[in-house]
Amino acid sequence: MPPISPEHEQQIIQVLRSCGQQAKQMAASPFEVFQKGPDDYVTSIDAALDRRLSTVFSELFPEDGIITEENPQSRQKFDAKYSRLWCIDPVDGTEDFIQGKSDYAVMVGLLQDYQPLAGWIGAPAYDRVYYGGLDWGLFQAIADQSPEPLAIIEPAPPTAGFCPIVIGNRDQANFGAAIAQLIPAAQFYSLGSFGLKVMEVIGGRAGLYLYFNRRVKVWDTAGPLALAKAAGLVCCDLQGHPLQLSPDVIHPDTLAHTQPIVIGWSHYVELLLPKLQEAVGETIESFPQFQ
Repeated sequence: MPPISPEHEQQIIQVLRSCGQQAKQMAASPFEVFQKGPDDYVTSIDAALDRRLSTVFSELFPEDGIITEENPQSRQKFDAKYSRLWCIDPVDGTEDFIQGKSDYAVMVGLLQDYQPLAGWIGAPAYDRVYYGGLDWGLFQAIADQSPEPLAIIEPAPPTAGFCPIVIGNRDQANFGAAIAQLIPAAQFYSLGSFGLKVMEVIGGRAGLYLYFNRRVKVWDTAGPLALAKAAGLVCCDLQGHPLQLSPDVIHPDTLAHTQPIVIGWSHYVELLLPKLQEAVGETIESFPQFQ
């Protein structure tokens, strides 16, 4: 059963498409880039979309909590006992966006009692919005066409010649060699947005998505995890424990995940997780958590 009304469903699709087109138009002119932290950037476009999305969702869902990436004060709502929390990322994959690449997204996730319930991933460069959730299904809206069911494609099991794994460039630099020693068939690739990386797994183009450096925040993960769970993917840490978004495993100030993240098809996770544990399980603890 959908967690929102059909009217709200259409309104969210429309605002994500509109924000995506706004981002493309604003990027055609000079814009400002600021550094928030080590290798962590934000643009004046992020800030403008953040304000717009915050206003829209506050009007649509006045009883719910709203957390947005570019409004640090909104993070206080994470532990404010809201039953439902909307987590908004105005531009996911900011570095790709700054460089003029296509794989960035406008993302929204809905948590209920700290569980991913529904998510929306707008891909402006492709004029698509992927969305859905548990007990609802997965859908895509292409341009201004009516939404249609999204194909969930399970890839072939990993073999000596086929083992596609999505992993970010930083994680590949830190851990790729160790992983490749124990999983020689691993075929690594990456793209910008966390959400679009998850869509690679849902669409069967990869069997796993690995994220180890613990920079990722709840507004990056709430929506994509809802879609991953709806697709039947395993979402766990390196020990196989389910990923959590509750306050006891989320950094209280930054809302960053403290768990390494593994998202994938069950046959990939069952076969490769022990090797991943051996390859990076001890090393990963020596890397500081980005805050």
